[in-house]
This record gives sequence, C-alpha cells and structure tokens, in this order.
Amino acid sequence: MTTPAKPAAVQIPAHLLTDRYWRALNHLFTQHCLLQRYLTTQYFDMEEGTVDSAALKRLSRPWSQSEKFMLNLALHLFNERLAKVNLSDMDYLDEFNKRLVIEALRSRFG
Repeated sequence: MTTPAKPAAVQIPAHLLTDRYWRALNHLFTQHCLLQRYLTTQYFDMEEGTVDSAALKRLSRPWSQSEKFMLNLALHLFNERLAKVNLSDMDYLDEFNKRLVIEALRSRFG
C-alpha cells in the first residue's frame, strides 16, 4: 500500500511579490513556523494566483487563538473578504508574532 504524495512546497513567484497583497501573505506564511507547513500546492495555486482559504480555515479549527489569528490576518491582508480580523486578538500573541504582524502590516500598507 502506498501513501499519498505529500503536497509540494510552494514558493510565491517574484512577480507576485511585487504585489502588496501577496507580499504580506508571503511574509506571514514564510516566517510563522506553523503557517510555513501549509505553504503548499494543496492550498496555493500559483498558476491561478489563488489561495484555498476555506480549506485553510477548516484545517485551523483545532489551532490556538494566536495561530488562528495569524492565519486569518494573512488571509485578510491578501483579500479582506477571505477573513475578518479583530486586531484586539493580538493580545494572544507573543513578542515575536507581534513583530511579524507589524512587519506584514507595513508590507501591505506601508
């Protein structure tokens, strides 16, 4: 019996990283230890330029509040319709993750 192939890791192409929406999402997904695991072809289609936000949200159901916040923020910065974010939930974050959030916000809005 063979095991299913593991989804391939994705690297967001350089031309998309000039886009502030992709840049912010990429920052959080590449710098956050849990989100890194899911930057794969299972959730990201680079040819179509899409993110399977519904699948990522289902996956995150058992995650901690801080982990869910980081995912939702990444999705929100990419497309505000994909996830709602309450910035007061940053209270759940440690200093490292707060710094990541501020860097992602600067990348998106700065």
